[in-house]
Amino acid sequence: MKLLFVLVTSIFVCMSFCSSLNSDGLSLLALKSAVDNDPTRVMTHWSESDPTPCRWSGIVCTNGRVTSLVLFGKSLSGYIPSELGLLDSMNRLDLAHNNFSKTVPVRLFQATNLRYIDLSHNSLSGPIPAQIKSMKSLNHLDFSSNHLNGSLPESLTELGSLVGTLNLSYNRFIGEIPPSFGRFPVHVSLDFSHNNLTGKVPQVGSLLNQGPIAFAGNPHLCGLPLQNPCEDIETPSFVTAKPELQKPNPSVISNDDATEKKQQITGSVTVSLISGVSVVIGAVSISVWLIRRKRSSHGYTTDTKTTTVVAEFDEEGQEGKFVAFDEGFELELEDLLRASAYVIGKSRSGIVYRVVVGESSSTVVAVRRLSDGNATWRFKDFVNEVETIGRINHPNIVRLRAYYYAEDEKLLITDFISNGSLYSALHGGSSNTRPPLSWGERLRIAQGTARGFGLSRLVSGYPKLLDDSLSTRTQNVDQAFATRLSLSAPAAAAAYLAPESRASSGCKSSQKSDVYSFGVILLELLTGRLPNGFSENEGEELVNVLRKCHKEERLLAEILDPNLLRQHFEDKQVIATIHVALNCMEMNPEMRPKMRSVSESLGRIKSD
Repeated sequence: MKLLFVLVTSIFVCMSFCSSLNSDGLSLLALKSAVDNDPTRVMTHWSESDPTPCRWSGIVCTNGRVTSLVLFGKSLSGYIPSELGLLDSMNRLDLAHNNFSKTVPVRLFQATNLRYIDLSHNSLSGPIPAQIKSMKSLNHLDFSSNHLNGSLPESLTELGSLVGTLNLSYNRFIGEIPPSFGRFPVHVSLDFSHNNLTGKVPQVGSLLNQGPIAFAGNPHLCGLPLQNPCEDIETPSFVTAKPELQKPNPSVISNDDATEKKQQITGSVTVSLISGVSVVIGAVSISVWLIRRKRSSHGYTTDTKTTTVVAEFDEEGQEGKFVAFDEGFELELEDLLRASAYVIGKSRSGIVYRVVVGESSSTVVAVRRLSDGNATWRFKDFVNEVETIGRINHPNIVRLRAYYYAEDEKLLITDFISNGSLYSALHGGSSNTRPPLSWGERLRIAQGTARGFGLSRLVSGYPKLLDDSLSTRTQNVDQAFATRLSLSAPAAAAAYLAPESRASSGCKSSQKSDVYSFGVILLELLTGRLPNGFSENEGEELVNVLRKCHKEERLLAEILDPNLLRQHFEDKQVIATIHVALNCMEMNPEMRPKMRSVSESLGRIKSD
């Protein structure tokens, strides 16, 4: 009897001991059990004797629940267990650059709060489960560089929250690209390269705006934007007739003629940047009917010649007009007819093209095609604003070289910045081959952006472009443009707006609201997350998360970009930057510092 009592007591103690770990911890231990090789010993301290997994390596918790599992580049081998689908509070899963094999578990997609999934650079096989359509909150999906196979599931189009990346490159997918993939938002970066896809690239929706890189490495894929023609498609002829010009003096783009002559051919197509149709990228030429006005002045001036040109435009009733700011910017009709254009950025507020003029590629510019949305752009206002912008010459401001105005089309032509946008550097994309930004690079970008904001009073959410040295040159549009652009901005862009700007569509941008927007950019640099990455409430939740973490003196690991945590940086520099961001994002506009003070505060932070 005594022996039986001891046995029952031991079983009770054991059950109590084994159940001390919460359910999230037990799910993570299933991953530990599924790993058969952990050379970096990252899971060594994952123990069932702990009451919570929140102090384990690679784990971030909020209110005691696991919200992030990041084991990037740990050389782990094994398989991904279904139990990870039980982590119903997890919003970030990053197991990239390991050696996980077998299939993607169907039950993983029961974790419907996931916003970010990166399983790239593993050895996963099998098809993508159709159950992935349940991931209604997913913003970023990267399955690249695996052994996944089967056809591309149309269920992917039900991922209605995708705002960043859908990367399926370097796998073994077969079959045709579903035309329904054209329903993906235009700002989502798609990558289907290096698979075994066949057939014609569908010429629909957002697929029209993808460059050839997105489809490269599929030998049996044909049609634009690839240079591999489909044999069963008849090649239409292209008419190169030049438009008639009414006046020889001003620089003119005939929008009507360009629209009438839009043609699509296999391999090389001339497409009008200023027509209302979507632009096909790849071996695509731009047909822009252009005769530019020879100007005798050098650089931007405010003399009578400029005034005369504007007056002539007004008299002609807002026909299509192209104006260069200095004589050093030489674009002739023949040059543009031979130019190639590639989409490098897109959103509801417009599309940015990289335009290469000449066979030697000696002249490269960026062309931003503005989308009006429901806003009304008056001709005189547009001209006044772009000419104000054109006067700015500063190393942290992208130089505006020329502009085009027509009733239904507006273009801004600027210098091309080769390293792309801050968005692609932080959030990835099919064209982003850079390693993650270091802390020193992020700080230099913040300091350069602050100088640009202070000079040009930038519109909230406008792209920040990186040059070869990774200093920031901010593409600038001033306050008078801010209200118009914000009317048609998507939720992701609206997240950069100050609370007072979001509260009323009639509220104009101010220097104080620009300071708030800069604070959101600082937050994006620190966290690596989109400003609306935590809720549908236009980014307020991300701001609140930072304030709460700072107030409770929680670990930096709960705030910072996981890519940054894998690098060396000084805590005091990051903390100082967080203080600057918090000051910028004060709810009361009067409490926010001036942009000059912000720039000076960041300038005092020195990186290694």
